[in-house]
Amino acid sequence: QVQLVESGGGLVQAGGSLRLSCAASGRTFSNYAMGWFRQAPGKEREFVAAITWSAGSTYYADSVKGRVTISRANAKNTVYLQMNSLQPEDTTVYYCAADLTYRGTTPRLYAYWGQGTQITVSS
Repeated sequence: QVQLVESGGGLVQAGGSLRLSCAASGRTFSNYAMGWFRQAPGKEREFVAAITWSAGSTYYADSVKGRVTISRANAKNTVYLQMNSLQPEDTTVYYCAADLTYRGTTPRLYAYWGQGTQITVSS
């Protein structure tokens, strides 16, 4: 089992920045690929970004490419999502996910999930 706890969400004005963190526990963090997803009420969970276990590869949704950076600190069992130039359409709950293999953009393929952290961007 892997436990994931997100933090760093909050209220920010349009154009602002936030850094989300996801702290992992329970298994060897460095073995896991990590992803960030988001889900608005009534909508499907949407891929945002992912990073392989070695941080050798990163992946981004087109909607956030150039504004978002995913990184990880295996010594701290933490993955980060730096979000810049936030817009009102980025308002939603952001979830951290983990799996032993990079699972692409499909949420149901990731084995472990956090509880989510809310980002609200005001215009």
